[in-house]
Amino acid sequence: MHLLSISDANGWTQSNWELTYRVTWEQLTKSVAFASEFYDQFEVLVDDKPVTVTKKEDIEVLPEAGSICFRGLSKILNVPVMITLYNQTSAVVATVAQATDEFKTVAYVNFNHSMCQYMDSLELAMHR
Repeated sequence: MHLLSISDANGWTQSNWELTYRVTWEQLTKSVAFASEFYDQFEVLVDDKPVTVTKKEDIEVLPEAGSICFRGLSKILNVPVMITLYNQTSAVVATVAQATDEFKTVAYVNFNHSMCQYMDSLELAMHR
C-alpha cells in the first residue's frame, strides 16, 4: 500500500492510502476478517452502519456495499485504530490515535515508517 497523505485531526492522525491493485468486495472482507484477530473491542461498520459480528466468518459473508470499516484497539500498535476500505476503488483511510510517542508527531516519514508494514499486511491478507 502507498501512503498518499496524513493530517492531524484533534488527537488522531488521519491517513489516506492507495492499494497496489483494486480488489473485490470478497477480498476486502477477507482482510477485515484477518485483522479481527489482532484487535480488542473489534467493531465492523458497513456503509457507516454497525453490523453484528460474533465470529470472523460473519465478516466474510457480509453483503456487498460501498465501504467496510473496522475499528478497535490494535494489539500490535497498542492504540485505537479505525480503517475504512472503499469498494470498487483503491482508496483506504486509516485513522490512528495519537496515544503513544510513536504517533504523537504527525510527520509523513515517521508515520509511513510506523504504519507501512502494518497496512501492507492488511493488503496481503486480501490475496490469501
